[in-house]
Amino acid sequence: MKLFDVYPLYDIEPVKGFGTYVYDASGNRYLDLYGGHAVISIGHAHPTYVEAISRQVSQLGFYSNSVKNRLQQELADRLGDLSGLNDYQLFLINSGAEANENALKLASFHNNRTAVLALHKGFHGRTSAAVRATDNLKIQAPINRGVEVTYADLDDLDAIRALLHTHKYTAFIAEAIQGIGGIHIADGKALLQVRQWCRETDTVFISDEIQCGYGRSGRFFAFQEIPDLEPDIVTVAKGMGNGFPIGGVLIHPRFKAWHGMLGTTFGGSHLACAAGIAVLQVMEKEKLIDKAGQLGTYLMDALKDIPGLVDVRGRGLMIGIELDSPVAALRKTLLFEKHIFTGSSSDPNVIRILPPLTIQKVQLNEFVQVFTELLSTTPAL
Repeated sequence: MKLFDVYPLYDIEPVKGFGTYVYDASGNRYLDLYGGHAVISIGHAHPTYVEAISRQVSQLGFYSNSVKNRLQQELADRLGDLSGLNDYQLFLINSGAEANENALKLASFHNNRTAVLALHKGFHGRTSAAVRATDNLKIQAPINRGVEVTYADLDDLDAIRALLHTHKYTAFIAEAIQGIGGIHIADGKALLQVRQWCRETDTVFISDEIQCGYGRSGRFFAFQEIPDLEPDIVTVAKGMGNGFPIGGVLIHPRFKAWHGMLGTTFGGSHLACAAGIAVLQVMEKEKLIDKAGQLGTYLMDALKDIPGLVDVRGRGLMIGIELDSPVAALRKTLLFEKHIFTGSSSDPNVIRILPPLTIQKVQLNEFVQVFTELLSTTPAL
């Protein structure tokens, strides 16, 4: 059987990883400044994480959500304490797309509406309503386009106000920091204004924290940089399990559950919860959220001293480096010659930097040195 060929693959196969490095079968070491789409939050093969998963799988890896699982409540307690959203409710699933699908479903249950308001350059997943809310027609199949979605810009508040006051939108969904869109930080005052209009029109405000959340921005959630912004629903996934498939929907207490409202086979499994708990334990013990903020500022300051860059933007360890030309060749040079993983974006001129939150200054300095040399010696890249 052949694999369905939908991924353009680099001719590199990591076979093991530790900390902020991965290794191929020949023993070559690569500095991981991408974390596999911002998934690796506490580093590859962190001992606490490995021990927790190993212990749990030796006891019970899975049983269905028709029975009690105390690990789900432990994960919810730890997540509430560390994020500050103790009064929210948690629904566990397997991925970011599922998180946004369930968030949009909750919204529609709440106000009995079907249209969605999203932002240009946003990315919310590859399934059903989530991919329809994603501003990329190429990955939307005709069946996905049955959901009515309007894309707007935060710098056109008059248009957003007019749209919301039609009272036809079930939800407004946005990333506080757009990831795939090119690392764009949403204007806080604009989001606060939209939040107010959502309250006035009973539109559910969804903060998509799948990439920008879980400590990456220097806050637990990126929206928390904006005082008094209280989403109705917060969606999480990538960094939540450090590579183990897990996602979550954090739901404001004004939403009431009923049996059968949402459901999942694998979501919130014993193994997934063990992974999620270990991640939170490490984040808290090693103060990774504060470190992400400090190291992100350090790296951006260093990058801004490099001549020839159009822009360096982001927050914490979620950084976009914009050049005045496409970066694909530069990223290949970084990977194949310098052994450094970086990320692309929907903007061909932007490199994304999304390393494990456990990265150290010495590794950031290594990248800055290599990056500076490449730009100065091979400007044609």
